[in-house]
Amino acid sequence: MNLKSFVEAPRFSSFIMGVIIFNAILLGLETSRVAMAHAGGLIVLLDKLCLAIFVVELLLKLFVHRLRFFRDGWNIFDFVIVGVSLVPAAQGFSALRALRILRVLRLVSAAPRLRRVVEGFITALPGMASVFSLMALIFYIGAVIATKLFAYSFPDWFGTLGRSGYSLFQIMTLESWSMGIVRPVMEVYPLAWMFFIPFIMVTTFAVVNLLVGLIVNSMQDAHHEEENAETGAYRDSVNERLIAIEERLDRLLEQQKGK
Repeated sequence: MNLKSFVEAPRFSSFIMGVIIFNAILLGLETSRVAMAHAGGLIVLLDKLCLAIFVVELLLKLFVHRLRFFRDGWNIFDFVIVGVSLVPAAQGFSALRALRILRVLRLVSAAPRLRRVVEGFITALPGMASVFSLMALIFYIGAVIATKLFAYSFPDWFGTLGRSGYSLFQIMTLESWSMGIVRPVMEVYPLAWMFFIPFIMVTTFAVVNLLVGLIVNSMQDAHHEEENAETGAYRDSVNERLIAIEERLDRLLEQQKGK
């Protein structure tokens, strides 16, 4: 087995995934005073060993793929995550030690299903931008109306455009929207429900569901593309085998004719 086959082997990927999970557990144990008091030295040593394995993995991939390594966005992602972990903790960089937990994100690049979710999310970003623009427009209109209607009696919630926007965001998330905001407002303005109910229906149940639908569709598209890629690779492999079989048959026929 050559080095390229070794790096791209499923066993190697599974080993790296296991190291990532083990390292995530170690980073969690480092936050425990009890664990650090009893086995702090061992935990730090194992953490450094995990980091060394990640560095060796990236070096092997760089050696095998050369500059093609940087053509894959997931390779760049792994390179940055491991690079952050190598930044020294001294000389003003002590805060970066907390960023070592980002190594857990390598599970995204190591696990195909998680990678598919992220790819679907990224694919949905252009459509999500349109939905966010629509939501911003609705919030702006709602904030202006709420400020005009309720600012005099409820300045803490609707005194300015910014406060109205924040209050409407709380209402959209359904966090204490009824007893916390809407019912107190309705005690002064009994018809306030005519504004809040349509706002909730539009933002919470319509626009948010649009975002969910976009992400789900993008994930399905990413899954179909991956399936098509796998089917294409399998078809190419079968075609290559068929061509090789035809060439062998041609040689056998030529040998028989020569006899």
